[in-house]
Amino acid sequence: MSGLPVPRFVSLKSDRVNVRNGPSRKHDIGWTFVRTRLPVEVVQEYEDWRRIRDWEGKEGWVFKTLLTGYRSALVTPWLVNTVETTPLRKRPGPNEEIVAFLEPLVLAGVVECTDGYCRISGKEFEGWVDQSRLFGVYKNETINN
Repeated sequence: MSGLPVPRFVSLKSDRVNVRNGPSRKHDIGWTFVRTRLPVEVVQEYEDWRRIRDWEGKEGWVFKTLLTGYRSALVTPWLVNTVETTPLRKRPGPNEEIVAFLEPLVLAGVVECTDGYCRISGKEFEGWVDQSRLFGVYKNETINN
């Protein structure tokens, strides 16, 4: 056991992570993630294995070295296949200037979260997003990196 809180958000350390049906290499691979830094939620620990849940609610087991404490988030993955976007703001707050609109499934690094807003960054953007629009952080969670 890691001694870290469960549940907690972490991210995938590699661009190829096998998710198994049980906590050992003897268990079958249920699926494979192929995108590094995706956020997942650790919901259980067993020895060196972590049961994780992804944004779709799927659960499986991964070896602990395939995860990192790096905080990332997906923007509104539950709105995939819609035209709805999420405003990226210059500063935290519902009335602050909008600098861009982010589509569902945009992956971003979480810089900090406070008062219901998170500062996120990606390859070509940085700004503040309403915390409830992210998978990878808890409601009202404060993050100071």
